[in-house]
Amino acid sequence: MVMRAAPGILALYTGPALAMGFFPVAAAWSLKLVIDRLAAGATVGALLLPVAVLTATGVATAALPHLAHYLRTEMDRRVGQYAQDRLFLAVDRFPGLARFENPVFLDRLRLAQQTVVAKPVAGQAVEGALGVVRSVLTIVGFLGSLFVISPPTMALVLFAALPVLAAELLLSRRRAATVWEIGPDERRQFFYMGLLANVEAAKEIRLFGTGAFLRGRMLAGRRSADAARRTVDRQEVRIRAGLGLLSASVAGAGLLWTVGSARGGGLTPGDVAVFLAAVAGVQTALTALAGDVATTHHALLLFGHYLAVVRAGPELSAPADPRPLPELRCGIELRDVWFRYAPDHPWVLRGIDLWIPAGSSLALVGLNGSGKSTLVKLLCRFYDPVRGSIRWDGVDLRDADIADLRRRISAVFQDYMDYDMTAAESIAQGDLDALGEPERLRRAARRAGIHEVLAALPHGYDTLLSRMFFAEADKRNPATGVMLSGGQSQRLALARAFVRDRRDLMILDEPSAGLDAAAEHEIHTSLRAHRQGLTSVLISHRLGAVREADIIVVLDGGRVAERGSHGQLLCAEGRYARLYALQAAGYRQEAAPDPATAPDASPHIA
Repeated sequence: MVMRAAPGILALYTGPALAMGFFPVAAAWSLKLVIDRLAAGATVGALLLPVAVLTATGVATAALPHLAHYLRTEMDRRVGQYAQDRLFLAVDRFPGLARFENPVFLDRLRLAQQTVVAKPVAGQAVEGALGVVRSVLTIVGFLGSLFVISPPTMALVLFAALPVLAAELLLSRRRAATVWEIGPDERRQFFYMGLLANVEAAKEIRLFGTGAFLRGRMLAGRRSADAARRTVDRQEVRIRAGLGLLSASVAGAGLLWTVGSARGGGLTPGDVAVFLAAVAGVQTALTALAGDVATTHHALLLFGHYLAVVRAGPELSAPADPRPLPELRCGIELRDVWFRYAPDHPWVLRGIDLWIPAGSSLALVGLNGSGKSTLVKLLCRFYDPVRGSIRWDGVDLRDADIADLRRRISAVFQDYMDYDMTAAESIAQGDLDALGEPERLRRAARRAGIHEVLAALPHGYDTLLSRMFFAEADKRNPATGVMLSGGQSQRLALARAFVRDRRDLMILDEPSAGLDAAAEHEIHTSLRAHRQGLTSVLISHRLGAVREADIIVVLDGGRVAERGSHGQLLCAEGRYARLYALQAAGYRQEAAPDPATAPDASPHIA
């Protein structure tokens, strides 16, 4: 991925990153030569070369990390942009909703997003791998130097290095495992932090007094994570203390031996300096090596989630040779449609047989959980039936191109979106071609009854319908952004559906649930005019809104319990008639005044 996203930057970064592994060894040898030649009374000319190398090494050691940091940062930027685009391109290609309604996959997607937003793990993995190579070069360089000077000193340093390496690798694995284990606790902690700072949750938290409870849950997650980290930290202190004693003992013994050899003429004073540098350099490099191994290991674990999302295939089958979807002339047929969201879940739809004639309006009614919204999801092909088929003028939806199908559908969903965009951009989400057609946007807004509100905003249709993208000083100026009310936002969602005019199928899932009675009447009048001659499916719990539909279908337990017109269903005196009577009674019923408490009570008035 890094090679594809930033090949030139990677090549430039690799050079200084690896070169820094040689500098400690080069500095130690230069220092040895300077000391030995000074001890031998060498001339200034004989000292120039080692001093120049020592100086150049110092300058490079000081300067190259800054260059490497810049190159690494630039590499992260390019890789992050590439990885983010690739991740969300893959997400956008998921044709259905199954993965977005799967908690396990959503958790994996959230972890995948972490790999590209905060600090791209591809760059971390590359940096860790180069760090491993850099540390190995330093260790090999020092051990080789000691072998040249004195094989016994090399054996002594190596003897001290092996336990350090084993311990550092053990600690790094423990740290990586701990980070992985406390992940759920940290996610719960962030969840409760988000709730406590969330404006949508603030009303209920304050009214119901649940702040202390949520704060306790947040702190419980924090305490659990901190306890796990504390255990690793204590273990690390014990191990590092023991290793420190071992290293100090070995270094002291080695120093005594090298000083004794130097006094006896077996080693030069410069050899003693190389030994001291080698002991410190090897131990430092081993610690860095273990840390880089842990960093790479952790980055690759996270990168596995990224790859799982990017490489996930479509959850809905795509025909190799899709059949063309004709303009809807006959109708949509559901043939023995069965559906459930997972093999271990109960059936939501049970053998639905339904015919939606082209140009007609069909209403779906029923209690919560009867399968109304699920049926709409199948019509949009967000899911495929487990059994049976849905046919568009005889063409099975599974044999058609999904994008072609959805271009022919307009919809208002009960859980409509609020986009933090301008009013024009928010409406145009229904059909992006309308962005360049202001009159078309205004026409859709008029049908939804929101035009006057939008036209009166500080910047009209170009007003941002959000307050989240500005600095604190800007937020005091209402011209920078405006928040619509819930009913106004729902009308904006209706405008998005209206801008997709003259589509073959219009789906209306509780399109007026958040509106007052007058607004609801106005919207349904507009909807009836808009869908005149079009095929439409309407879901509403308010049966007065569906009485004019050509066909009313009552769902119960995932099955079609009744179907017919409003008059036919009332005459049948079944479920629909009972539900309608209950709702109608609620509107008609008025409390009769108590004669004994009425202001003008009189015994002569019945």
